[in-house]
Amino acid sequence: MRAVNHAMTVLMRLISLILIVTALMLLGADAVTSLEKGGELTVRSLDSVWLLVNPGSLFAVKTWLHDHAPALAQPVYSFLATPGWGVTGVIGVILAFIFGRKLGPE
Repeated sequence: MRAVNHAMTVLMRLISLILIVTALMLLGADAVTSLEKGGELTVRSLDSVWLLVNPGSLFAVKTWLHDHAPALAQPVYSFLATPGWGVTGVIGVILAFIFGRKLGPE
């Protein structure tokens, strides 16, 4: 049982690292785009990042929400309007703190 817990902890550390690196990449991309636009602040939302990765699935999710869960549509749209680097970075840091190395005897 201890080996399963250890494997899950390692997996969650890896996921947190991937999320933090993704956040840093998105933050860097926003900084470069802002410099290219002459200093005009540019922040990519989750919506725009998802649109770059797979536009069809974003449209399908929005359509499904609109047709089947209209009460959830606006909160989800608001969540998708948040900065991509902020969401992935915060979740990654929280996971890193939760599943970080423990000091002392185990």
